Amino acid sequence: MDETFRDLTYTSQALARLGEQTDWVSAPLDSAALRFDPVARAALAETEVLFSGWGAPAFDADFFNSAPKLRAIFYAGGSIRYLIPDFFWERGISISSSYGMNARPVACYAVGSILLGLKHAWYYARHAHVEGRFPERRPMPGTYRSTVGLVSLSQVGKRVAELLAPHDLLRLGYDPCWSADAMRELGVVPASLEEIFSRSDVVSLHLPLIPETIGLITGRLINSLPYGATLINTARGMVVNEREMLAVLAARPDLTAILDVTAEEPPPAGSPLYRLPNVMLTPHIAGSLEGECARMGECMVEEFARWLAGRPLHWSISREQLQHLA
Repeated sequence: MDETFRDLTYTSQALARLGEQTDWVSAPLDSAALRFDPVARAALAETEVLFSGWGAPAFDADFFNSAPKLRAIFYAGGSIRYLIPDFFWERGISISSSYGMNARPVACYAVGSILLGLKHAWYYARHAHVEGRFPERRPMPGTYRSTVGLVSLSQVGKRVAELLAPHDLLRLGYDPCWSADAMRELGVVPASLEEIFSRSDVVSLHLPLIPETIGLITGRLINSLPYGATLINTARGMVVNEREMLAVLAARPDLTAILDVTAEEPPPAGSPLYRLPNVMLTPHIAGSLEGECARMGECMVEEFARWLAGRPLHWSISREQLQHLA
């Protein structure tokens, strides 16, 4: 995996715990070593358990053919979608990911943005900074009995719903993978995409990036938002039709978009995303960074202990589950 993330994720304490339960067959490997270093290739041939994380190369046919004894992969990161080819599932290898741990900081970022959006904090801060004075007050929804729409109850979306529970807010939810009864049990009112956008003071996106979600959030939906509403995207940039979104935001300065992800990262020079005054842009920082990465490594160390003891895994991923993870 990426060397920087490796040191942040698998701390000395985590490695010490693993060392008590394993026999290491190799020092940390990178993609070049896996392909060209005969010593690394020989170690891979004896490997039964692999620990990895962000920055790992895609595990292709050559990799799996070189690891005939591989029984389990523990991935300290989020999505494994880009890592795993279709034929992987035929090998019967167990794979776990700490996507649930990475969901925690993303959910915190989203909830903070939601609450500030309900207070129109971005609008007031922006005007004070640009104009050197406070703007006139305008109607705001506030944090009492306002409406928040959650698009997808993924690991992040579900956690956002839970974190919002203590607040006096109406939570609307859209997710075709959830039953209406399951949503209500979470305290979320089932709604269509059209209802969420037309009724919500803040809409927060938590969609996985799959063919069905590319461009799902159209300009028409965004334009149906109530006056002064806020759109938050901490999912994937391509779930939004960015061209249409930009046109709506240019025509409706009352709206605010909080974008931690964009279709192209970073956006190209000269993009309206940098210039539009009602766009708050951050460089994909909602997920685990710096010290937060250690939580993902610790999660995989604990998961390995369960695997070693033959206990049920908490974070294993099946082929079917992969379709619904971001």
